[in-house]
Amino acid sequence: MALFEAIIRKEADGTISFGDYTLEQKTKVSDFEHNGDLYKVKTFKEITKLEKNGIFVYESVPGTSVNGLFITDKEVRFSVQGEEDAQITLELEPEKEYKIFLDDTNVGKMKTNLGGKLVFSVELEPQCVSNVRVVKC
Repeated sequence: MALFEAIIRKEADGTISFGDYTLEQKTKVSDFEHNGDLYKVKTFKEITKLEKNGIFVYESVPGTSVNGLFITDKEVRFSVQGEEDAQITLELEPEKEYKIFLDDTNVGKMKTNLGGKLVFSVELEPQCVSNVRVVKC
């Protein structure tokens, strides 16, 4: 069951959606243009990874499907779907504190490392969507 017609797509609200955790084989799309930026996505059941202009943005292990990815300098939000619990890594500002909300529940604050990576887990079940919001403190 393919979740999207394409591995990455533009949404009417200006966000992007990407990934397909149902794929058995690794699939990649490069040079996807959106708002003047070039995106690259790699996805299949084991991992989903997104880069913007050659810079890491998102990774999940195992693979996920992401809908409505919205990024500003103060907030990242999206909905995510997968077959099982996933570890998600986001590239944010180095050594900054962020509040993490899962389905509108504040699950706490985390600080990014020197490289700006923020790593957290999301409990996922098949056919269910989880909403993620990460806000800079």
